[in-house]
Parts: sequence; C-alpha cells; structure tokens
Amino acid sequence: MPKKDPHLKMACVVALLCAVLNLNSALAQSVTNRPARPAPPTRDPNAPGFVAAKELPDGDVPFATDEGNFIIGSTHKSAPEMTVQTNVPQGTIYNFTMNSADSKFYPGIARDPGTFGIPDTNNSAKLIVTTSHPAPYARKISVYVPEQYSPGTVAPFIVGADGPDKSLFTALNNLIAEKKIPVMVGISIGNGGGDAQGSERGLEYDTMSGKYAEFVEQEVLPRVEKQCNVTLTKDPNARATIGYSSGGSCALIMAWYHPELYRRVLTYSGTYVNQQWPPSPETPGGAWEFHEHLIPENPVKPIRIWLEVGDRDLLNPNAMRDDMHDWVLANENMARVLAAKNYHYQFIFARNAGHVDGKTKQQTLPEALEWLWKDYQPATK
Repeated sequence: MPKKDPHLKMACVVALLCAVLNLNSALAQSVTNRPARPAPPTRDPNAPGFVAAKELPDGDVPFATDEGNFIIGSTHKSAPEMTVQTNVPQGTIYNFTMNSADSKFYPGIARDPGTFGIPDTNNSAKLIVTTSHPAPYARKISVYVPEQYSPGTVAPFIVGADGPDKSLFTALNNLIAEKKIPVMVGISIGNGGGDAQGSERGLEYDTMSGKYAEFVEQEVLPRVEKQCNVTLTKDPNARATIGYSSGGSCALIMAWYHPELYRRVLTYSGTYVNQQWPPSPETPGGAWEFHEHLIPENPVKPIRIWLEVGDRDLLNPNAMRDDMHDWVLANENMARVLAAKNYHYQFIFARNAGHVDGKTKQQTLPEALEWLWKDYQPATK
C-alpha cells in the first residue's frame, strides 16, 4: 500500500480551515455589506386590518379609567409629572453593579462587533449567528426608594429593563406625591450588553421562557433588599414590569411565564416579533407567538397590560424577511387578541412617533402608570 503524502494531508487541512474561515467571514460581513436600512413608513391607524380605535384630540391621552384602543395626536407635550418638582418629597436613588461572574443564570455572551447573521435558507424564521461567544459583562442596577417608604414595611414595586431609567423615577416621585399610585420601589436593571440575536441583551429579553424573571427573583431582588434596606412584596398584584422594545417583550414574558410573580405590564414599542435566539421549537416565532398562538389559545391569565406603538415604528429591520418583523402590526395584533380574550388593557397608537419615541413617553408615562395601578388593593392579612 502506498504511503499517504503528508504534504497532501496538510494541504487538505488548510483547505478545510480556509473554507470554514471563508464561511464565517461571509456570515460576519452579512450586516456590514447589506444596504442601509430604509426609514420606516408612516402607518395609518385606520388602515384595513388594524383595530378600531378612538381618536383623541391632539395633545390628549386617555383617562386612567379607560380601557381599549386609542389614537393620540402628533403633538407630544411632556406631562408635568415628568419634570422634577422640588416641592414634593424626593426619593433616594441607590446604584450598584452586578457582574456576570457572580450569576448562575447569565454567565455572559456577546456577538463580535460589526457582525449580525444570515437567514437560514431552509427556514426564514431562523437566523444563523456564528460570531456569538462567551463574554463577561457588568450590569448597573438603579433603585428608587420613595421618601414615604417606612423601613421594615412591605413595598409594592415596579421592575424595568434597560436601566437606569431616570424618567421613570421622576414620574414615580410625582405620582406618589399626588397619591395616584401606591408608595412603591422602582428597580431599573441594566442589560448585559449588545442587542438582538447572539447578544446578552437579546438572550435576556427575547427568550420565551421564565428564565429572566427567575434571574430577577433569585439574584437581583435579594441584592436590592440588602443594599437599599427595603422589604419587597411577594404579592403578584403589587408587582409590575416595564420595558421598551425588547425590554417590553421581556416585561410581558416575565408576567406570562410567572403570573405568580407579576401581573402588571407596561410596554413601549414592544418587540412582539421574532427575535428569539437560539430558536425554540415550542415558540418558533419568538414573541410573535404571543398574538399568533399563546394568548388566543390559552386561558386568560391575571395580567393587566398597557402598550404603545408609534406610527413610524420598526418594519423588517433585518434580512430575515420572515413576515414577523413588523412592530406596528405586532402591537396591533396584540390589541386584537387581548380584546378577544377580555384582558384588561389599554393600547395607544401614537401619531408622529418612532420606535420607543421619547416625546411620546414623556407625554404618556404618568397616565400609563396610573392606569396600570388603578385597580390595586393592598393585600389584607
């Protein structure tokens, strides 16, 4: 038998490595080589297929007692509660950091800078990401404790993504002083970095499971209680979530998979679209499944939800073209299925508003928080 040429063997290995590197390079450059993303079109809230909604005079927002679908006008003047009022009691803000090395839930991942992924040619609902890898992170936690809180008493709270959210704390200060919401703690949790598929933020916020709520329950809340000298309630009716974009879908994910922990949800431009990675056979459409299957096909859960979308919100911002990346349609669909199942909800369609529109938030957040807590009754012993 003739001997194998070692040079030929080495050449084959080199060729194979080159092929792998070329494939990874093609995948990694898929984002840098794609054309610039077009500006989202302005959507008509009265378009065929969208939910019937009450159009309010420009500058108005719904009352905190209203439920259903509403269209607000193009002028977004900041609500007075969004400005620091020096004549009301000022809460204390505590800040600390949590490191990935200390987490049992999220040891950390990151996607290489400038890379994204490419659609699976066999399934447009899946994105192939080859440049995601383990990576450490440090997340900031900011906690608002109102001056009216008495140490040792049990406090309602609201927990939010993409912290620190200083505007939320301002609204809480003023609304608590006006007695429009309960005396509550505000917990604003920074994400672990990056965005979308293959990133730590995407893993935390877009995964359809109870994992993030469990992370908050077991790793964040005990630190908050210890470092801020507060006692947080276990009553799910006295616990709320808030989020923006993927943080919004995360807010609902927390309550959906753990309604024994959270029952009040507030979202702006909720990413109720197909962003989940890695993909899951139980929820192949990611958060799109909320309005496609999960809400319509399951018994009503004890969740109260406020949600908003802008007329210029996102539309197909990546290369997947899976018909599950339209933020306006996704939120319209959410309103439709919530109404069909008789959920308590308020849906805002904002004219002249983009994705997580800052002016719209400044206009609507106080009313949204008041609506969210309108039916709250402290648990009796």
